[in-house]
Amino acid sequence: MAAKWTAEDERNYVADRTVLKKLEARGEEPSAWLAEEYADLSKRRAEAKRRRPKGEGGVYQRADGLWCASVELPSPDGKRRRKVICRKAKDAVIRELRDAKKELEKLGNLETRSTPLNDWAAHWLERIAPKDIKPRTLAGYKTVINGYVLPILGKKTLNKITAQDVRRLHDTMAATPKDPKLRDVKPEDWPADTVMLSSTYILLAHNALSVMLNAAMREGKISNNPCDMVNRPRKRKLEQQALTLEQAMQLLAHLATREDRALWATYLLTGARRGEILGLEQDRVTGVLDLSWQLQRITDIKNVPDDFEYRQVKSSLYLTRPKSQSGWRVIPLVEPLKTILELHLQHPHEDGLVFHEDGRPWDPDRATKAWKQLMRDAGLPEDVVLHGARHTTVELLYAAKVPEDLITQIVGHSTRTMTRSYKTRLDIARATEGMESLSALLRPQIEA
Repeated sequence: MAAKWTAEDERNYVADRTVLKKLEARGEEPSAWLAEEYADLSKRRAEAKRRRPKGEGGVYQRADGLWCASVELPSPDGKRRRKVICRKAKDAVIRELRDAKKELEKLGNLETRSTPLNDWAAHWLERIAPKDIKPRTLAGYKTVINGYVLPILGKKTLNKITAQDVRRLHDTMAATPKDPKLRDVKPEDWPADTVMLSSTYILLAHNALSVMLNAAMREGKISNNPCDMVNRPRKRKLEQQALTLEQAMQLLAHLATREDRALWATYLLTGARRGEILGLEQDRVTGVLDLSWQLQRITDIKNVPDDFEYRQVKSSLYLTRPKSQSGWRVIPLVEPLKTILELHLQHPHEDGLVFHEDGRPWDPDRATKAWKQLMRDAGLPEDVVLHGARHTTVELLYAAKVPEDLITQIVGHSTRTMTRSYKTRLDIARATEGMESLSALLRPQIEA
């Protein structure tokens, strides 16, 4: 049996071949012993390759002791392409060689160079994500990727990102103060009431990284997504504050003399979302309120998914479809809101929207601030945010003993698929009765 091919043999073979090439370049003949030794090493090396066990084809040991393997890849331009894998242990290289062959069979190609996360993120955000992700969602992804994911993991190549790295991202963000001014201050000097980045924001970072790595998997750059190996951060459940029945009546009394009465009464008496009310159009106010569009501010509308529906209102304000089909709904328009809106619409605006601020479409963020000021002016708790009006409506619908299945449909919480037309699963007759029950609770104050 021939002697085993060793790392020392490989070093001698490489050294002899180097000397022979130099001599050949100078036109000189090698000594007899050098030629004989190189011929013997070449023969033994070839025999060692032929003796490799099944599944170890292409596995060899370099002069530096590393075990390597190569996989032949398809080449569109006819030039030879190979993926080379090197590891300290022979069995590790064999395992990776077999995995690489499986991936090649599955994907049809393999990456020969791993891409840094920084480079992939730039490509994904610019070329891939805009065609798959809605603008508002993508804007949130961009902020958290550039602000946290890349500063923490950006220098790592895609194939080197592990579950441990994902957990490090979670832990680093959880220990980061929400106030940017405190991030350059030593932890021991932080105020006692320092607030850290929220679990919701850490979840956003996890989701953004996961979506980005899933795209890398689809393109064959990595074989698995390390985010799938880690538990997703859990949102800390915060109780959303809502107005009580007495506070809702106090608010309605305060609104009686205000010019913007119709806007805030519509929020309180429908439970609709912020953008759904701000984007309400005159021709969608009939015997029902058609909430099939919402108003959003979108700063970059150039690249959006093919199925993203939008209509420009003004500048960067757009009407878009609700984020889920459960939002495509109609709700009955009953008294007293019916009369409130009829009076409000006696002076229609040329852009077709129902509500305006100083003659202009409402900016969503401005509406949130205006609600907060309204709470102050009415002497009501400021921790009831604008979305709290929606929660207030839900609480009042329960208080009016409206059946729960109707409440979920009225406020658009149902997860069942609805048709993309004015036909919905909502029983208008029952829903009208439910909305009238809600109005009955508040009618004494409204009619006062």
